[in-house]
Amino acid sequence: MIGSRWQLPLILLLTCAAALAGSAGSRGQTDTEPVAAAPEYEFADMLTAADAFLASLSAAQRSKALFAFGDAERLNWHFVPRARRGLPLKEMSAQQRELARGILQAGLSRPGYLKASTIIDLELVLREMGESPTFRDPELYYFSIFGTPSRTTPWGFRAEGHHLSLNFTLVRDTLIATAPAFFGANPAEVRRGARRGLRALADEEDIARELVLSLDERQRARALISADAPRDIVTGNAARVEPLSPIGIRVTELRPAQAAILVRLLDVYLGRMAEPVAARRRAALERTDFDKVAFAWAGSTRRGEPHYYRIQGPSFLVEFDNTQNGANHIHSVWRDFDRDFGRDLLREHYRSVGHSHGH
Repeated sequence: MIGSRWQLPLILLLTCAAALAGSAGSRGQTDTEPVAAAPEYEFADMLTAADAFLASLSAAQRSKALFAFGDAERLNWHFVPRARRGLPLKEMSAQQRELARGILQAGLSRPGYLKASTIIDLELVLREMGESPTFRDPELYYFSIFGTPSRTTPWGFRAEGHHLSLNFTLVRDTLIATAPAFFGANPAEVRRGARRGLRALADEEDIARELVLSLDERQRARALISADAPRDIVTGNAARVEPLSPIGIRVTELRPAQAAILVRLLDVYLGRMAEPVAARRRAALERTDFDKVAFAWAGSTRRGEPHYYRIQGPSFLVEFDNTQNGANHIHSVWRDFDRDFGRDLLREHYRSVGHSHGH
């Protein structure tokens, strides 16, 4: 655990960050447990929204939108423009689109939902920049439900299209996994037209740069893992990821003010999700080995030049890359080593089901 000199300040910082966010892991053993017994179903809004969406669909639409929970498609995620399975917005009525977005609103915080909506709208900016209207289409975002929405059996939900892949897995009343969670932006900054100046993922970039620029020479030598940024996030769209090396500079090597910046940056990613989910992950960080969280940077520290960073802990990985299109094209992702697609939650669930059946 964090030494006494660090533990209290970091816990306070995490608590303050959560309060400042106003909305919205670890590989430790307690990370898969509820923070506290909830008197009401924490994710009732998502369950209700999924039920309403499915009820609105025709038989033909349901055949596209609904998959068995064990279908391999649940792990077939990506963030590039490509043909996808699921029901696209293009094939929904106005009412059905609102119901589909209602599931997203239940799973994301208000800032997270705004980011997702802005990313979808950037397809129109790409059209204005001269790209193909059939290729850059804000209606080519696909919604898929895996399994039957339920409080007792596992089910999942995915919303996916260009630069957006949100994967939710729900297991019993109070357990939820929200990774992989990918947000991208092209252009990262709109430089002409009616939306000039728009930056969908500004905090993800600016706070990280604030942190790397605050490092002294010795610290920067630890944090800088390469003079050149990779061309994309290292983990790509892998169904399973493992910790990356080198890790960079650990939080214990940062001054308190620098650690506070790192906490703010982490909270940008945590704060994309609905507050019950974000609060659970903050609590997991507080009670596990936060001193093992590390920050690494590659590429230039100057704005407008190619750069990459990652934040890695015992259970999770955040990657951010801005190198393409003249360093004006962002890919960012949150991955969980054990919890992507709810793997550890499902193991726990099936063990408990098997145990109860044994009695």
